Amino acid sequence: MRKAAFLIAMFAVCACANADVTRHPLPGGSTFPIAQAVEVTAGTTMVYHSGTLPGPANPDADPTSRSFYGDTETQANSVFERMEASLENLGLGFEDVVKMTVFLVGDPQMPGGRMDFAGFMKSYSKYFGTADQPNKPARSAFQIAALARPGVFIEVEVILARP
Repeated sequence: MRKAAFLIAMFAVCACANADVTRHPLPGGSTFPIAQAVEVTAGTTMVYHSGTLPGPANPDADPTSRSFYGDTETQANSVFERMEASLENLGLGFEDVVKMTVFLVGDPQMPGGRMDFAGFMKSYSKYFGTADQPNKPARSAFQIAALARPGVFIEVEVILARP
């Protein structure tokens, strides 16, 4: 009886230790690299990661110039590199991301001062929905008026399910 209770308790602990994540693809066979929805079982540890900003692309440049942080694609590459290092320190990776929110500032060099979504996607597509990392998060992207640092076009925050 004690042995059975112990085994049941151990099974319950083991079952809770693994994140059970179901990623629902976009309808119609879409290959766009996001999930329509991501489902996480109760008892899974969720990690809410603060927004990540880019580091300087050219620290020797004037901090008010475009070359200091670079264009949206350059900034997105920096954000994902910095985020990858932060996640590794937490024992996590991009495969554990279940929700992403992307804040994009309009780029004055884009028509109408619009956000450079294509530049963001060039970087994003290196990290999500690839052969090496096929997990796709649910994701929203917004154009906003500004971020805390002048010249920064992107901030990304994520929610992760700890495996």
